[in-house]
Amino acid sequence: MRFNLSEINELIRNRRTIYPEQYSERKVFREQIEVILNNAQWAPTHGNTQPWRFQVFMEESRQRLSDFMSQTYLEITPKEQQNDSKLAKMLSRPMKASAVIAVCMERQAEEKILEIEEIEAVACAIQNIHLTCTAYGLGGFWSTPKLIYHEKMNEFLGIGQKDKCLGLFYIGYPSIEWPTAHRKPLEYTTKWFEK
Repeated sequence: MRFNLSEINELIRNRRTIYPEQYSERKVFREQIEVILNNAQWAPTHGNTQPWRFQVFMEESRQRLSDFMSQTYLEITPKEQQNDSKLAKMLSRPMKASAVIAVCMERQAEEKILEIEEIEAVACAIQNIHLTCTAYGLGGFWSTPKLIYHEKMNEFLGIGQKDKCLGLFYIGYPSIEWPTAHRKPLEYTTKWFEK
């Protein structure tokens, strides 16, 4: 075996969503984010298009993201559908995280690869982000509020019309005990064919 499988199993099975409200004030360093993003780039990618793009908000820039999200939510959400709790999270979460990464997909100009496959590649990159956070003992949260798919988000991030923001990934040191979880046994999710 090339790698310690029991350690890899433990890493994968210990990955958890930990929300910004559960982060401490301890800072995550830029060097850690660089390692996390370098690992993200080793996700599988059809045709080696490497469609992932990252925009990292740390320090004061988190306030700019917070302001944009809350203002945009109020602009694009009909008054009767606005939710005070959602708005409060958009305002506060960026400020509670050490870093927020806008994870985007840059659409290949020739569009040779199906868009869904480019989206899948970016989702795999996000899994690599989350696993590396877990290895560091960092909390991670992949957030996908509806507004990230709006053209205003593309404008804010300066990405093309055919590009997509696929999530905001929040990172911080947890202030809670590492959560536990469970999954259904394999027999509930798998069919085997041998003939």
